[in-house]
Amino acid sequence: MLAVLQRVKYSNVKIENEIRGKCENGLMILLGVVDGDTKDDADKLLKKVPSLRIFEDENGKMNLSCLDVDGEMLVISQFTLAADCKHGRRPSFTNAAAPAEAIPLYEYFVDGLKSAGVKSVETGEFGADMLVELVNDGPVTIILNSKEL
Repeated sequence: MLAVLQRVKYSNVKIENEIRGKCENGLMILLGVVDGDTKDDADKLLKKVPSLRIFEDENGKMNLSCLDVDGEMLVISQFTLAADCKHGRRPSFTNAAAPAEAIPLYEYFVDGLKSAGVKSVETGEFGADMLVELVNDGPVTIILNSKEL
């Protein structure tokens, strides 16, 4: 599984011009499920994401987690994270998991964040055409690969 975490002041996702999910002072997460991923991959990310210390303390040091700052999260499914750009100029997405595999893992990840105690976890809609808006704080952007954790 691949995750792009962006520390945000605000983020939302719109589908057909309607806000379907949002978060403030937290993380906007783009989540890509790769072919062959399992719950073990999701668990590795779930162990890391809520407790990753990328929020500033009173001294301006990144010492606090999203849980520590009572932050919110917005999770967006993003199959294009699995793009293979090795050949030619048109990316291949054959590495992305099929929806039948990806949707349950995406939902498992979202439920796991809620179980971890994240104040609010909202989502877009898997497979929908979405517009994502965010105000990146820092900017702080972290890329995680479950295979490397």
